[in-house]
Amino acid sequence: MALRALFTDRPWGNSDLEREILAPIGVEVIEAPNGDESTLVALAKEADAIATCWAKVTENVIAAAPRCRIICRMGIGLDNIAIPAATARGIPVTNVPDYCIEEVADHTLALLLALSRNVGFYHLRTKRGEYDLQAGPPMRRLAGQTLGLLGLGRIGRRVAEKARGLGLRVIAHTRSGDDHGTGCPMVPLETLFRESDFLSLHAPLTPATRHILDEQALRQMRPHAVVLNTSRGPLIDPEALATALRENRIAGAGLDVFEPEPPDLAHPLYRDERVIVTPHAAFVSEDSLTDLRQRVARQIAARLTGSVPENVVNGVP
Repeated sequence: MALRALFTDRPWGNSDLEREILAPIGVEVIEAPNGDESTLVALAKEADAIATCWAKVTENVIAAAPRCRIICRMGIGLDNIAIPAATARGIPVTNVPDYCIEEVADHTLALLLALSRNVGFYHLRTKRGEYDLQAGPPMRRLAGQTLGLLGLGRIGRRVAEKARGLGLRVIAHTRSGDDHGTGCPMVPLETLFRESDFLSLHAPLTPATRHILDEQALRQMRPHAVVLNTSRGPLIDPEALATALRENRIAGAGLDVFEPEPPDLAHPLYRDERVIVTPHAAFVSEDSLTDLRQRVARQIAARLTGSVPENVVNGVP
């Protein structure tokens, strides 16, 4: 019986690289035409491995896959995989937690700099034929301002390191209070909201962190503060953020992730000139994607040839 690896979705052009790694060990790559649950349920019946980028691998998908021996997240976060269901079936779940640290950290700081210096605002205005320095929001010297980090995973730690090179004061909040060796002053969540000139979100999406930046949190922020999110869209309540901007209770936002995704770009939040939107691009470079794709394919190959894949997150041997 032929081995099959189901790829639910991909943001790159083809699956040639994956086929190059899997074909020599007799694994056929099957690509889902869409990420709908019903489609994945039908295709999962003959899948020995499932790899997903953003599509949801639900309990129903896992239940429909009696042959499945591994589920791979093509990325870092795991909120789109029903891990308890996989664990109950004895299926290891993997991710690639360190493939795009530099890219996401750089993108975060690119958004910060673009908002701090009104780059996005002036770019939009000049493309419309308006050349007017006075039209832009007030600008403040970057050095000495405070960057607040909500979360200190690999990416948050790299952002902290790079931000200090720009002269920013960096503070942080984590659930554990651990600074992970960064030397960042660790502060309560309310202090983070109150003192940050730039608030950058780097937390995983869990029931406890969903809409952690809500109406109440935004009311604690400074009127010149800027929100940055390159982590998970649902960390922010988008309606609360839109209201805070409309009422001038914060100064701007740089968003690479959304709820829902893709977002409705006709929504007032995304049409606001003080908001920079990028299409979930922070993780992308030729280098990061090659690294990600090769490692996921090798995780599948390892499992299907009797070896232990890297980065098993649910403890299944």
